[in-house]
Amino acid sequence: MIEIKTEREIRLMEEAGRIVRAVLSGLRKMVVPGVTTAELDRKAEEMIRAHGAVPAFKGYRGFPANICTSINEQIVHGIPGSVRLRKGDILSIDVGVEKDGYYGDAAITVEVGDMVAAKARQLIRVTKEALRIGIEKAKEGNRLFDISNAIQIHVETCGYSVVRDFVGHGIGKEMHEEPEIPNFGRAETGPRLRKGMTLAIEPMVNEGRYDIEILDNRWTAVTKDGKLSAHFEHTICVTEGDPRILT
Repeated sequence: MIEIKTEREIRLMEEAGRIVRAVLSGLRKMVVPGVTTAELDRKAEEMIRAHGAVPAFKGYRGFPANICTSINEQIVHGIPGSVRLRKGDILSIDVGVEKDGYYGDAAITVEVGDMVAAKARQLIRVTKEALRIGIEKAKEGNRLFDISNAIQIHVETCGYSVVRDFVGHGIGKEMHEEPEIPNFGRAETGPRLRKGMTLAIEPMVNEGRYDIEILDNRWTAVTKDGKLSAHFEHTICVTEGDPRILT
């Protein structure tokens, strides 16, 4: 069942989303060649707790870190560690927080240094556009897979592929609620969107094929062909008009 949130609940989610946004903004400034992903993780926890919130990912189904940091061919669920970022890398940062019983979740992909290849910058741009285009379809009266279809069409028209093994999701009192939101599908199908639904929309886009592998750490997903991947995400609320972006 897809939960419909009250205005009070949405305001609480908006507060969690404000913290997510602040953390991502702070981490973005730290992304320079030579920094380790563990340093980003420590800073993220410090910022989250300073806002009176809790890192949502730490311990979730056994995940060992506060944020996900996925480099280059890593798609999602990269585990922060001693790896130092290099000039020319791209880095996806996924942050989730819980505040007063409600969750916020968002992700960005950023360039490391000033020597990122044009093809990597293009992948980032298309993925960010896909998120915007998907969010535009999250309107009352539309169908859920209108979001999915819009993302898929944009990505594939630009010559990339959408990851099929991971999806967006409902969010609220739990990090993952119904419904699942794939980044591919047929328009005018799926549940009807209603005011008060809160969704985490997150296109994951590969430079090459959509096939994935999971590393030995049992968390980190990588592209099977070793090509680049990018990831953007927002938590949004369906309204009678334009979607309300909570992160």
